[in-house]
Amino acid sequence: MNTPPQTLPLTRVADIEAEPPAKRWLIDPIWGRADVGIIGGSPKSCKSWLGLDMALSVASGTPLLDHFPVSHPGPALIYMAEDALPMVRMRVESLCRHRHLDIQHLDLHVITCPALRLDLDKDQRRLANTLDHIRPHLLLLDPLIRLHRLDENSSSDVSRLLGYLREMQRAFDTAVVLVHHASKKHRAQPGQALRGSSDLHAFGDANAYLARRRDHLVLTLEQRAARPPEPMTLQLLSGNDGDDTHLAITSALPCQPESLGDRIRDTLQQADEPMTRTAIRAALRVNNQRLGQALQELEDAGSALRTQQGWSAPDQQSLPLG
Repeated sequence: MNTPPQTLPLTRVADIEAEPPAKRWLIDPIWGRADVGIIGGSPKSCKSWLGLDMALSVASGTPLLDHFPVSHPGPALIYMAEDALPMVRMRVESLCRHRHLDIQHLDLHVITCPALRLDLDKDQRRLANTLDHIRPHLLLLDPLIRLHRLDENSSSDVSRLLGYLREMQRAFDTAVVLVHHASKKHRAQPGQALRGSSDLHAFGDANAYLARRRDHLVLTLEQRAARPPEPMTLQLLSGNDGDDTHLAITSALPCQPESLGDRIRDTLQQADEPMTRTAIRAALRVNNQRLGQALQELEDAGSALRTQQGWSAPDQQSLPLG
């Protein structure tokens, strides 16, 4: 009698246990209970502050950004590769003071090793053992670039690293938040600006992107399985003596669409060098006639400078025409 070939485990879709809505979210409606994803943004865009706010919110059961409720509070585990431990404590203490929390009672754990290389089997095993010991509801790794020595532009290298993190998420039923850098160049979708392989953008069940717009930050959210909240504006605020530093929502309403002039100005300010009209048009995907009118209005107002190399923001060093 022939032995039947080995098959993969199967079940009828109707036999899969439905997830109660109350268990869907870790932070409602920002991050799912066991979502993996990325906080992305250019340098100095407060990515670490947002990541710490998420970790502290989960560990304390207090609302993220003083607004979004935590549906599944519990231990949180963080690794801040670019911050000295006293700096990590100082930031967390600032958040605690703002929320009137006692840091001694906070279920927030910090990995203290000087280096963590998740492209090495040894460190992968050590992190897995730590997750098994702490059983965190959220793991924050900040920033991704300091956690490996792989080629971030290599799809095969990046996919292996992300595959390991997905295994950790499934094995320990934990949300995983990676902090990662993005370029300053404007993209139709914020995730397209993430540095490295496109696998990074595809990886996230949830993603959060921070971008500077003059005197404030814009937080844009993505969800794989739900409609995300509208973009919102944030500011990093501090008390008079510099303590209780925290991110705050300054506009809880959907951000109003920017005018074409504002979009051009933001694009020029974020560019590393003057941009040709063709490059601006490609970045903004806008009608050429409308672009020409908007550029002329910005030039007349002194908000854009036409140079021999292209268009630039007034504060950029360029060689003017004439």
